[in-house]
Amino acid sequence: MRLPLAILFLLKIVTVHAQLELPSINIKRTVEAIVIDGKGEEEAWKSADVASGFNQYFPFDTSRAEAQTEIRMTYDDNFVYILAKMQEEKEGEYVTPSLRRDFRGSANDGVSIVIDPFQDNINAFMFGINPFGVQREALISNGGSERGSFDLSWDNKWYAETTIAEDHWVAEIAIPFKTLRFREGSDRWNANFYRIDSRYNERSTWTHIPRQFNIFTLAYMGEVRWDAPLKKPGANVSVIPYLSGGYLKNHEEDSDEFTSGVGGDAKVAVTPSLNLDLTFNPDFSQVEVDRQVTNLSRFEIFFPERRQFFLENADLFSNYGFQRSRPFFSRRIGIARDTVEDKTVENQIIYGARLSGKVTDNTRIGVLNMQTSSDDDAGIPSLNFSVLSLQQKVFKRSNVSAFFVNKQNFSESLEDDSVKYNRVFGLDYNLASFDGTWTGKVYYHQSINPYEQGDDYSHGANLNYNHRNYRLGWEHQLVGENFDAQVGFVPRKGFNRINPEVELIFYPAATLMNSHGPEFSYGQTWDDDNGRTDEQLNIGYNFRFRSTANLDVTFTRDYTFLFSDFDPTNTDGIELAEGSDYTYYNYRISFRSNPRRAFWYNVNTNGGEYFNGTRFGVSGNLNFRYQPYGVLALNFNYNRIDLPNPFSDANLFLIGPRIDFTFSRQLFLTTFLQYNNQIDNFNINSRLQWRFKPVSDLFLVYTDNYNTSNFEVKNRAIVLKVTYWLNL
Repeated sequence: MRLPLAILFLLKIVTVHAQLELPSINIKRTVEAIVIDGKGEEEAWKSADVASGFNQYFPFDTSRAEAQTEIRMTYDDNFVYILAKMQEEKEGEYVTPSLRRDFRGSANDGVSIVIDPFQDNINAFMFGINPFGVQREALISNGGSERGSFDLSWDNKWYAETTIAEDHWVAEIAIPFKTLRFREGSDRWNANFYRIDSRYNERSTWTHIPRQFNIFTLAYMGEVRWDAPLKKPGANVSVIPYLSGGYLKNHEEDSDEFTSGVGGDAKVAVTPSLNLDLTFNPDFSQVEVDRQVTNLSRFEIFFPERRQFFLENADLFSNYGFQRSRPFFSRRIGIARDTVEDKTVENQIIYGARLSGKVTDNTRIGVLNMQTSSDDDAGIPSLNFSVLSLQQKVFKRSNVSAFFVNKQNFSESLEDDSVKYNRVFGLDYNLASFDGTWTGKVYYHQSINPYEQGDDYSHGANLNYNHRNYRLGWEHQLVGENFDAQVGFVPRKGFNRINPEVELIFYPAATLMNSHGPEFSYGQTWDDDNGRTDEQLNIGYNFRFRSTANLDVTFTRDYTFLFSDFDPTNTDGIELAEGSDYTYYNYRISFRSNPRRAFWYNVNTNGGEYFNGTRFGVSGNLNFRYQPYGVLALNFNYNRIDLPNPFSDANLFLIGPRIDFTFSRQLFLTTFLQYNNQIDNFNINSRLQWRFKPVSDLFLVYTDNYNTSNFEVKNRAIVLKVTYWLNL
């Protein structure tokens, strides 16, 4: 009965609010050709409506912005055009980390356009540009209220130029209708515009947004009113083929090979709001390597998806459940376990298809099917992955979602029927109140396998109340011992967990501090066999400075019961015994400096007791910006673990220098080094990218891996890849 009661409770708290008076802008068709040169001299701009009167979001949200912004819009058969003029009175230099696409961070100057064509306040597109003409685009999901709901990994074709004058800068933008997803015949869209200004140290928005919410929240949107219903933008098919070649040398096995590949993707707009993505023999060699972490937990570490094919409408597939129990995780596709050598290897994807988008104003659909190849020498079978996802909007901003995931084994020599398939289905209800104050989720998922088993479910619920001066949160989760989501991310099974949180926020009148306040969180995990297995009590205080620097101080009491043997250093040392338990106290201090400066840094320190010993750690990054050409950064993580005899001590180093150099807005060089003695690996990854046309690239990628003990080379590879975006 837990699930129905939780759903009823969440439904009951959806409150009704008075309709807010939100701004609007009229957009009229132009018959004049618009030249994207960053000047905005066409006559169409002089007669266009103006969105102005921007409101301050940071450091305060109760006044007009000091640096005002004007937005104008027009359109023709192929593009929607935006002209933005950013007023400036203070002298100084604009801030940009580099000329690389997809900049992010509160210190960067820039203006962003958020577009919600279906006015559902749940999903939106974001297009942004800075004074140097550097572009970025993102997908916003779940109303922009959750962590991870702002995804800059998405990439698409659009055009923009800028000019800088003495007291202002101008951005002129052209977004193809084919890049967007919208309903044919619609005459109104939701939109908002926001600006980050480094000279005034100010963030401002067209629609007023209370500062306890994200600046890209979709709860507060203005309206774009078209002068005529929109037509279908014509045939919308894009083909993105690639060619690749490379050389791999494995020094450990004394083998080498030359590789080559041909394949590609296609994007087909079935309707203006429903898109079909196809891929054949995909190659992801150009994707940047994951940033390594020091793993001191007993469970698998989560790494986000970076492959473009999986990104559009990714929330339809990946946002089910909670972080500790995702029934679908796209990174499971394309990797497999070599059962002969007992290691994880890349598994070639033969083809893939994704149909995703809107079928009605309130209904979204996602269908995915992918086929991987077999490798008999490695004991890897041919597998098919299928996902069906349906999402129905309810109330103003909430939705109900249902899914089905199937992993099918097609091996002809299959002897064990227990691995023939794995299936998971479930239902999620995502709550978002009209004004964003209440957010939450409740879900129930069930796995199915060829063999009968009980206790094969996952259930959870959370509820958050976000007030100007405080935040209240509750979360609970129950994952059965036999819940088996093989295409998901479930690092732990057979547990029950609760996690309440409270945070208070004070806004002083002083100019140094923007806000401060204490926070409290408590988490307890238990199972039927052992009772309480984990417990964590956190008491902290957070400081947010007007300079955008942050300081967080937290004291923690941990309790851990080991239900299996465990080495706290994760270095194959002597293990603590199954059945032992530990209570230990520690602290954590984190400081992030003002990122508007040429040199800025993040430093996190922790120390205190650790299981039956002690631990001291320091991590963070140092950054130097050589504007506008790039950033030299050093990521670091050091842990000193001292345990009593006969257990092993450890000095764990993870050091990652990174050079990000941009010769221009089309030519980038990134070199990333990672020294990690916990896994005995030193990695070099260097990637040269030339964007010779919009969303068309040439990549040259070099990768090297060494042992950290003696710096003997393990393997190295070099790959050349060319992709080309062709509109048919």
